[in-house]
Amino acid sequence: MFETFYNLSRVPFSRDIPTEDLYKSVVLEETLGRLQYAAERRWFAVITGDCGTGKTTTIRCYAQTLNPAKFKVLYISDSKLTPRHFYKGLLEQLGHEAKFYRGDAKRQLHREVELMQVVHHQQPVVVVDEAHLLDKEMLEEVRFLLNMNMDAQSPMALILVGQNELWDRLQLQSYAAIRQRIDLQCKLNYYDRSEVGAYIKQHLAYAGATQDIFSDQAIDDIYRYSSGTARLINKVCTHALMYGAQNGHRIIDDRMVKRVIEGELS
Repeated sequence: MFETFYNLSRVPFSRDIPTEDLYKSVVLEETLGRLQYAAERRWFAVITGDCGTGKTTTIRCYAQTLNPAKFKVLYISDSKLTPRHFYKGLLEQLGHEAKFYRGDAKRQLHREVELMQVVHHQQPVVVVDEAHLLDKEMLEEVRFLLNMNMDAQSPMALILVGQNELWDRLQLQSYAAIRQRIDLQCKLNYYDRSEVGAYIKQHLAYAGATQDIFSDQAIDDIYRYSSGTARLINKVCTHALMYGAQNGHRIIDDRMVKRVIEGELS
C-alpha cells in the first residue's frame, strides 16, 4: 500500500474526507457564504457546474456549516423524480408517511413545515441534486411549492444543484416563470494551476504527509491532464502514488505522471 511507503496515516485523495479537511477554494468559500444567506432568507438558489467540479462536495460542506438547531437539511437525488416522490421523500425525512395523492402530500408537507417553524423553530433547507435531469413538470412543481403563502415569504430555502445544462434550460422562454423566482445563482468552475497545487498539498497534509511528494513539474502535468477537475486530480494522483510506491520513488516527477497517464488513464 502506498500509504505505508509514503508514511501517510490516511488515504489522501478519497471521496470521504471530512468536510473540515477538504481544500476550500475562494469560489467554494464564497459559495458557502452566499448559500448560508440563502438559508436564512429562505431563498431559491441554483448551483451549477460541469462534471467533477465539486457540486456534491459543496453541498456536503454546506450541510455541515448550517446550525442543526436552526436548520434541517432535506436532501433529494433522483434522476426520475416525480412530484409525488418529491413530497414522499421530503416527508419521510421528516419522519412521516406521505399521503398517496400529490395534492394531499403537498398540503401535508406544508403543515409539517409550519410545525417545524412554530414549534421547533427550525427552517427546512431542501436540496435537490442532479436537477439537470428533472423534467419540466417537476421544475414547475418546485415553483408551486414556493407559492405556499400567496407569494409572500417562501416557506423554505430551496437549492437546485445540477450540471451547466440546467442553467441553459432555465434561460429558455418556456422556463421564464421558474427563472424569475430564482434569488441566487452560483456557478462552480474548474481549478486553475495554483489551486490544483494547493488542492494536492491540502489533501496530502490531511493524510499526514510531512514533505512534498509531487514535484512542481508533476503538478503541471496533473493540471493539464485534469483541466482543474477535482475528480480527475484525485484519480491521477492516486495512480501516481501507487506507481511511485511500487517503483520505490519518494518523489513523483513529471515523467512518472506522464507514464501513469499514458499507461493507465488514457
